[in-house]
Amino acid sequence: MIFRKRLLAGALALAITAATLPTIAASAPAPLGPQDIASLVQTHTGYPVRMSVYATGLNNPRGLKFGPDGYLYVAEGGRGGTHHTTAMQCKQVPSVGPYSGSRTGGRISKIDHHGHRITVTNQFPSSETTAMTGSLVSGVADVAFIGHTLYALTAGAGCSHGVFGTHNGVARVSRDGTITWIANLSAYQKHHPVQNPEEDDFEPDGTWYSMLALHGDLYALEPNHGELVKITTHGAIKRVVDVSATQGHIVPTALAHHGHFFIGNLNTFPIVHESSKVLELTGNGQLWPAERRLTTVVGIAFDHHARMYVLENTTGKSNTEPMPGTGKVVRIDPSGARKDIITGLVLPTGMTFGPDGALYVSNAGFGFPPGMGQVLRFDFDGWHRGP
Repeated sequence: MIFRKRLLAGALALAITAATLPTIAASAPAPLGPQDIASLVQTHTGYPVRMSVYATGLNNPRGLKFGPDGYLYVAEGGRGGTHHTTAMQCKQVPSVGPYSGSRTGGRISKIDHHGHRITVTNQFPSSETTAMTGSLVSGVADVAFIGHTLYALTAGAGCSHGVFGTHNGVARVSRDGTITWIANLSAYQKHHPVQNPEEDDFEPDGTWYSMLALHGDLYALEPNHGELVKITTHGAIKRVVDVSATQGHIVPTALAHHGHFFIGNLNTFPIVHESSKVLELTGNGQLWPAERRLTTVVGIAFDHHARMYVLENTTGKSNTEPMPGTGKVVRIDPSGARKDIITGLVLPTGMTFGPDGALYVSNAGFGFPPGMGQVLRFDFDGWHRGP
């Protein structure tokens, strides 16, 4: 079978071939408990690191951020669903479709300092690819705060994802869990096509992956079409950069801001070792390579020493498809020196630093049954003095 050009379809907002999907399930021993999954992880920092399972019971965890209340908020793909749409209703997604979905099930959880999970809302759409292609789930992709207000970015909604009458977009989430949609990103992408879309794996509603808040606005990154957009709190949408125009179909997933925007890409399938990169968006709107020789990038974060941390979903020269237990965090110093500081992650999907200086990673973020997702915490001793 010909390999598809995208990775992890709904689950990672990317795509994977039907030929490779069964390997994921076969590679993940079952049953696995949270400690079993975490036991695969190793740290390599040069000084003591305390690793702990910060939260369990998550349904396909993705992006995560700390709120002003001190809780960790986690976007979750959810549980998928059984509703379908047809080609008569809307354009379907090639190969991994038709999707099935539900109007609810996409979830946001908040985690207290004791690891207790509280549902903020489970009223977002959730969808999944066909059983033949792994039933990979997508829903809420990321979260961000502007002041004390929580915003959510979705990837699992829309008619092409089996949930008629819904759309991918950005929603404001009130304290009681009520959702107020402020931006329809499905409609935006339909009316504002990028320069170089990849028709072989085109997602009409998009598969949004990362979002951050900056200067009172929101910025969201979409991998399938390949673009970064700005969204105001009043719902105005404006393209910041068309990644596809200069980079082609590189599947941009990870977004961070450190003076400028930094964008990491997953790249297409089959996986090619060290074929991914981190791009810096300059002040004049140009994308320049900041780091090369990376693999399947799904997260970027900076610490207080201006060191870049890059989350890789799957690594290894022999791995041409997603492989549990091969995820890594690479630290890159301002000098360019790099070090693998965490290895053995199980299909990680998101990463953030907490106000305590610890690094939090969404682990087992796709390809596992609902409830198997977790957040791992890495407490770096000597945080302020460096290695």
